[in-house]
Amino acid sequence: MALLVEKTSAGREYKVKDLSQADFGRLEIELAEVEMPGLMSCRAEFGPSQPFAGARISGSLHMTIQTAVLIETLTALGAEVRWCSCNIFSTQDHAAAAIARDSAAVFAWKGETLAEYWWCTERCLDWGPSGGPDLIVDDGGDATLLIHEGVKAEEEFEKTGKLPDPASTDNAEFQIVLGIIRDGLKVDPKKYRRMKERLVGVSEETTTGVKRLYQMQASGALLFPAINVNDSVTKSKFDNLYGCRHSLPDGLMRATDIMIAGKVAVVCGYGDVGKGCAAALKQAGARVIVTEIDPICALQALMEGLPVLTLEDVVSEADIFVTTTGNKDIIMGLEAYPGVKRITIKPQTDRWVFPETNAGIIVLAEGRLMNLGCATGHPSFVMSCSFTNQVIAQLELWKERSTGKYEKKVYVLPKHLDEKVAALHLGKLGAKLTKLTPSQAEYISVPVEGPYKPARYRY
Repeated sequence: MALLVEKTSAGREYKVKDLSQADFGRLEIELAEVEMPGLMSCRAEFGPSQPFAGARISGSLHMTIQTAVLIETLTALGAEVRWCSCNIFSTQDHAAAAIARDSAAVFAWKGETLAEYWWCTERCLDWGPSGGPDLIVDDGGDATLLIHEGVKAEEEFEKTGKLPDPASTDNAEFQIVLGIIRDGLKVDPKKYRRMKERLVGVSEETTTGVKRLYQMQASGALLFPAINVNDSVTKSKFDNLYGCRHSLPDGLMRATDIMIAGKVAVVCGYGDVGKGCAAALKQAGARVIVTEIDPICALQALMEGLPVLTLEDVVSEADIFVTTTGNKDIIMGLEAYPGVKRITIKPQTDRWVFPETNAGIIVLAEGRLMNLGCATGHPSFVMSCSFTNQVIAQLELWKERSTGKYEKKVYVLPKHLDEKVAALHLGKLGAKLTKLTPSQAEYISVPVEGPYKPARYRY
């Protein structure tokens, strides 16, 4: 695809696969809105006061139908938005088309190359000569990483005249990042520092991005405040757990039509994502084995009746392998295997055939996020929990931008906001909460109106 920014008749920039899919996208967005009560409640509560008036928000997060509802919640609250996906396979093209036509600048399509992906990320952050965004919604930390690496390179270039060298790394993706920064330095050697100066903060969606943020905080390298949305209870215990319980088997079956019942399935990691994946596979009739490094998670798996073994114990016997760890180097060596042949069955479904036996294994989404690469990801209702946390985090950063409340550190939303997010979703499911009496509340030392658990409580 030619990497040229296009414009709508209203002058809004975009680059999507097919703008003619916008009507289809709009119909699915309207269906999703019914299933996303938290976001719709945010529009009703905050929309009239337009709290994001004047705010520029850049988002790097899977450009799906559910994300479209998040984007249009941010614009309904007054923000101007630019968006890209955080994964080369996760965009739903009809969702991108609808948002590009109706709501925000979008640079995303399913099946991007890595070079195209980073071009889209750069466009998402490009607000012209007056600087970058005020706020970032990030998933996996790539937008945050590009700014941090850009600032580091600009400072080095100003001191020594040294340009970033893509040949300095063996990582193909990071080579692209360094190339983008190098080429940008030649045109505008202060671009990323202007972004840094304008930025109020970032809210981060997922485990990997949160790990990066805490690492930067520990080393003193974090350039702006960050809110860790991933560790809100109504994110990690809902999206990660129940979302994966729904979308893992969906992706497996759409990609392969394989029967899960009777198979031996290995889940690498038994955190919240692993728990959801293991539960779904077990419910579908698979014989599930877990691999773990953490003795507590391992004991949890055993108490659910799941054997805990090493990958080496099971790699020659099992049928299905699911990696859920957020770490690297879990299943290794496939591309480097001498004589191995890759056969693409359909997009994001590849069979790798070994020369000695002519037997093969199927790899989904090139080892990336298979539930979005091969299916449509988590359902709208559970994403409403996650994305309501995102809206609240963005509102908090923007509201407190001049008060000094948030330093260049990583923060988690307070318990009462976590409970509010949960409460916004109860009515949709017909729940009625019991009310504490004043004496009951006093007995357990909590306010009648909550929060009902201390910060140390583990759900």
